[in-house]
Amino acid sequence: MDHSNYTVEPMISAKSIAARCETLAGEISDYFHDTDKLIVVGLLRGSFVFIADLARELSLPCEVDFLETSSYGNGTESSREVRILKDLRGEIEGRDVLVIEDIVDTGHTLHHVKRLLESRNPARLKVCALLDKPSRREVDISADWIGFEIPDEFVVGYGIDYAQRNRNLDHIGKVVFK
Repeated sequence: MDHSNYTVEPMISAKSIAARCETLAGEISDYFHDTDKLIVVGLLRGSFVFIADLARELSLPCEVDFLETSSYGNGTESSREVRILKDLRGEIEGRDVLVIEDIVDTGHTLHHVKRLLESRNPARLKVCALLDKPSRREVDISADWIGFEIPDEFVVGYGIDYAQRNRNLDHIGKVVFK
């Protein structure tokens, strides 16, 4: 794949993301204030940077686990077919769970993941997404906490990739094809 056919224009700065993480963590900590241990479930791979930053800001005891799903492959369009590539290691029955997602786009991945996790009977199940693209929604679902609402742009950075590139950017950028 030729990676010289696009550029990345900054959309959301590292400083804005850090400030929003702090605010979200405060709201989440307030909501789950009475939990004995929150299970933070990160959806790999796009949310790994967000998970790390958000978890460090939480003022409650938490455990981190991961689910890996696939619906994009190396393309820019969702296949709408969600596959679980890596399941949770721990049990969530009767526990408080916070799912961390990078982007809620069509909603298919989040819908599938929520259904899967709800079938395991958590005490509470909430979702925090770094980015939300409501204009792309095909499934009636939304996150409980959203970092930023963005227009229908293909974005990278802060853990989010295009064909496994650009995850290491400290900001969110819009992919512009040449």
